[in-house]
Amino acid sequence: MSRYDRYVLSQYLLFFGFFSLILVSMFWINRAVVLFDKLIGDGQSAMVFFEFTALALPNLIRMVLPMAAFAAAVFVTNRLNGDSELTVMQATGTSPWRLARPALVFGLICALMMSVLTHVLLPGSIKQLAIRETEVARNLTARLLNEGTFLHPAEGVTFYIRKIDRDGTLNDVFLSDRRDPTRSTTYTGAKAFLVRQGEQVNLIMVDGLALRFDRESGSLSSTNFADFSYDISPLIAERTTRARSLRAIPTPELIRDGAAITAAEGYTSGQIAEELHLRFARALVCIAVVLVGFSTLMLGSYSRFGVWRQALAAFVLLIGLEVLRGVVTEPVLANARLWPLIYLPTLLGLAIAALFLRIASRPLWVLLRRRPRSPPGEAAA
Repeated sequence: MSRYDRYVLSQYLLFFGFFSLILVSMFWINRAVVLFDKLIGDGQSAMVFFEFTALALPNLIRMVLPMAAFAAAVFVTNRLNGDSELTVMQATGTSPWRLARPALVFGLICALMMSVLTHVLLPGSIKQLAIRETEVARNLTARLLNEGTFLHPAEGVTFYIRKIDRDGTLNDVFLSDRRDPTRSTTYTGAKAFLVRQGEQVNLIMVDGLALRFDRESGSLSSTNFADFSYDISPLIAERTTRARSLRAIPTPELIRDGAAITAAEGYTSGQIAEELHLRFARALVCIAVVLVGFSTLMLGSYSRFGVWRQALAAFVLLIGLEVLRGVVTEPVLANARLWPLIYLPTLLGLAIAALFLRIASRPLWVLLRRRPRSPPGEAAA
């Protein structure tokens, strides 16, 4: 690799890191606000919030990596063109195909990073995120022991604690159970304690009152109690035998045990084929978008107004490739044998880049100027 190639490649990587940081930050802030409100509102600690955001980062990076690669290719090419560096290189006889070599290497590096994300980091993070979500859902302290807040651990159930002592004593407890459509029961207690017996968790209320309202007869009955035990295990129980997310299944397992996954997890062969080939296509499309961004800006001659037209055309092409990638997934989901359609956006992007580089190496105006002219006598005749 020549010194020029190393210089351009370093510029690609520098601005790729810059655009990746900006885009990931934007997506992360939008998602972190919702996640913060959900976790902190349920009584989780800040460490749990940071753990969940860290596990969500691979998916965010996977979404923004092609856009960051495209933005870096367009920005660096525009900068080289504005500083007349590309003009000087072309004046020395360097063809656009030769100038595209750093862009190709940069696209390969982005494809390698995307491969690591889609095949290793993303399945692992989604699997770990599902485990942590289950653990948090079972955490009694986070779900129920939140003083001064009306909680809804299950549909039709409201739970409130005025104050929690350091020894774990719950003061002024309120529990409303409206899950039965024919009657509702409300419990209040001056004090309460949580007692775990194996998998069962009981709420022991002391010096309280139970109010039962029968909706059919419209009658209300009340009962004073010195102590009362209420099983709250159904309120915090979550399904433990959930099907794995398709994105959490490792790539070797998708390749080797597709039929077993269909039988055990319930996914169709089309869903498995779409997810498997999409992991490879995401890496390859990085090469296509980088070359499209570079080759589009190589069209046309020097203009003092810049290359905003070419940049706009490159952006439109990027949107077209993204739309096409969304369109080709539907047939594959319906019929797994149509999996080659997943790679159609990548092939189309590479074909467009090759066409633009061909036009840039032999512009149309050069071909028209080289057209043989008729002799003067024939022209007069």
